[in-house]
Amino acid sequence: MKRREFVSMAGLAGAAALARPALAATRSPRAPGATMVAGCQRAPTDARRLQHFKRHGIDHICGYPGNEDDPASWSVESLTRLRDLCEAHGVSLDMVQFSTLSSASIDRLSQQHAANPQRAPTHGKAIMFGKDPERQQEIDAVCTIIRNCATVGIPAAKYNMNLLGVLRTPDTPGRGGSHYSTWRLRDAREDPPLTAAGVVSADTAWERITYFLERVVPVAAEHKVRLACHPHDPGVPPAGFRGVARVLGTVDGMKRFVDINANPYHGLNLCLGTTAEMLQQPNTEIHDVIRYFGQRGKIFNIHFRNIRGRRDDFQEVFPDEGDMNMVDVMRTLKQVGYQYMVMPDHMPHHDDDPRQDQAFAFGYGYIKALIQAVPG
Repeated sequence: MKRREFVSMAGLAGAAALARPALAATRSPRAPGATMVAGCQRAPTDARRLQHFKRHGIDHICGYPGNEDDPASWSVESLTRLRDLCEAHGVSLDMVQFSTLSSASIDRLSQQHAANPQRAPTHGKAIMFGKDPERQQEIDAVCTIIRNCATVGIPAAKYNMNLLGVLRTPDTPGRGGSHYSTWRLRDAREDPPLTAAGVVSADTAWERITYFLERVVPVAAEHKVRLACHPHDPGVPPAGFRGVARVLGTVDGMKRFVDINANPYHGLNLCLGTTAEMLQQPNTEIHDVIRYFGQRGKIFNIHFRNIRGRRDDFQEVFPDEGDMNMVDVMRTLKQVGYQYMVMPDHMPHHDDDPRQDQAFAFGYGYIKALIQAVPG
């Protein structure tokens, strides 16, 4: 994909803005003073999925265009169709996720690039490699999507900045025959010893993150689109894993991140499970983390999941059976005035539930019940 394709997309955004000048200002899914809502981020955003959301009480989502890798899916016209589809089912499109910066490992992205070289700039590989001039092309793509979201009235986008993807060791047994995603550092194998990115030190990782934020966050602030970054899942030793230092795998790293080019539109998709994976005593320590970022207005989305264990040794379990008391967690979220979506994530798997509809339905109900039951 060539730069002029992105320029053309930006032109579409400008034309639409002229045709409907009040749209971005008048379409706001979250009113001032609003409180948190149950949400979800499961793809695809189609009629079946939207009906599933709606009948389980989910009225707010992070949505996905039909073909995330196709630049045309991120045009004003395509995003408008996505928004209208959601609204037709009574669901508000509160957020999208950049395909440019996903949770996929860099090795998987490299395979996708090889298979679809014409769409390489949409995958975020050059941003994470720090490779110019391709890095600027990918940043241009991100900025175009931000502008188009603003035009359509989508107030937030979430993203990842990682090379390793989501690291796990083999699943472990869970209740009712389910399978729990598990990470035990002692059992992990660095095979192969390096990713396609080679050796990436903490200093190099911070340079690449800072380069991105300095160019993208001002565009988000100008267009009033909140950017929510997911931390690294899980954290790894300071020396790194497979040659990569995970600087967003500690609470101190997350604090440093939000201070780079700080403004009200730069913050976190605070995954409570991933954050618990950084801690030695998740049940007690998680509250100070929520207070730190919540009181600074840096939490734009919540992944409401629980773990059993601690840093370097944990299972992802159902939210009612982990080490964190999620009633207390909900109470802390309300105390800091959190006002956006709270969504289930990484629910356990079961062979009888291949699409995980049952598991996520449990998650929706659990979150909705806590929102209603915990005083705010």
